[in-house]
Amino acid sequence: MSDNTPVKKILILAANPRQTSRLRLDEEVRNIQEAIRLAKKRDRFIIEQRWAVRPKDVQQAMLDVEPQIVHFSGHGAGDEGLVLEDLTGNPKLVDAQALAGLFRLFQEKLECVILNACYSEVQAEAIVQHIGCVIGTNQAIGDKAAITFAEGFYRAIGAGSSVERAYEFGRNAIQLEGFSEETTLVIKKNPNLSSSSKPSPTRVGLTDGQRRRAEERLKALEQEWNLRNEKIKRLGAALAIEVSEAVKFQLEQQIQTEKSHLEHLEEEISKIEHELQ
Repeated sequence: MSDNTPVKKILILAANPRQTSRLRLDEEVRNIQEAIRLAKKRDRFIIEQRWAVRPKDVQQAMLDVEPQIVHFSGHGAGDEGLVLEDLTGNPKLVDAQALAGLFRLFQEKLECVILNACYSEVQAEAIVQHIGCVIGTNQAIGDKAAITFAEGFYRAIGAGSSVERAYEFGRNAIQLEGFSEETTLVIKKNPNLSSSSKPSPTRVGLTDGQRRRAEERLKALEQEWNLRNEKIKRLGAALAIEVSEAVKFQLEQQIQTEKSHLEHLEEEISKIEHELQ
């Protein structure tokens, strides 16, 4: 990564007030952190967390962090709003327009909002009037499916994927785990604000055929990167238990070779991603 590569901030907001069903928010946040930590472009992201958030905490966190991505984990109540906490830790509903009004104040930096809560499509519809991309849910979603989506989403974000592509990875992660809730997550995009809608000289110069071939090449490279990364993990596990110095040396050499391949793949992937922007 070059020194001038911008670092993106991810702000995680979590709320699970008294009198609401218990959610495994700690597991969700842990899995998000792990997905970014293991990502090939992990140095490009900073994660900030705020727990048991009250309305004023959300506003303060936005001012403090000025994030590019906001991720809310908790309960949603449809038209009534998202469920935050009041001063005593009890539920405090915040409606869609109030949230949209807050995020509007940060629209120059804020790229995406993820509302990983039940029935949050109402809030997503309001927020996307001011933000390029918002992800919500069109019905109730199970705890395990919500956690799985988050992990898949940030695994792709950490690999350098766009929000739209990461959304598809999150839905696919739900499918791979055997859940049937991948259609519960919905993505809302504002074509007037989305960064993907802003033409660049490179993007304008690509024909449909060139774009398709570039996307196919990118997919193949990402698959190869994942396979080689898994191989490094297996070699590392074998190295940890090996006692023979000769075998350990061979394993170390194989790991270094695979890491060199990864670096080359990352350069190719970054080049193609730049062409597709």
